[in-house]
Amino acid sequence: MKRTLPTNPKTRRLIRLLRRASRSTNVGVWRDLSELLSVPTRKKISVNVSKIDKFAKEGEFIAVPGKVLGFGNITKKVDVAALSFSPSASEKITSAGGRAISLEVLLNLNPRGRGVKILR
Repeated sequence: MKRTLPTNPKTRRLIRLLRRASRSTNVGVWRDLSELLSVPTRKKISVNVSKIDKFAKEGEFIAVPGKVLGFGNITKKVDVAALSFSPSASEKITSAGGRAISLEVLLNLNPRGRGVKILR
């Protein structure tokens, strides 16, 4: 069976961008994120804000190769980068003092991938 990539053009462009960044900077985080974004729709990743609060440390970059949902509370100031956010998750992250940004913005902010933790 032939493996296919996502059909969303924005997601496909992000996968290509992450793979290119992984090859040019020799950083495995971007390659891992591109592989996790390439999964079929039925295996897409969704993470709740409570899980981010449980596993993240203060001031850390968290990368989610999927959607961040707003179930639970977050008390730590963390920067969360994801493919998409629910409105309540975005509001909870910013009210805790963190930032809700896209994966492409994270790549531009931190091209070497230092301190980035992938959460799935």
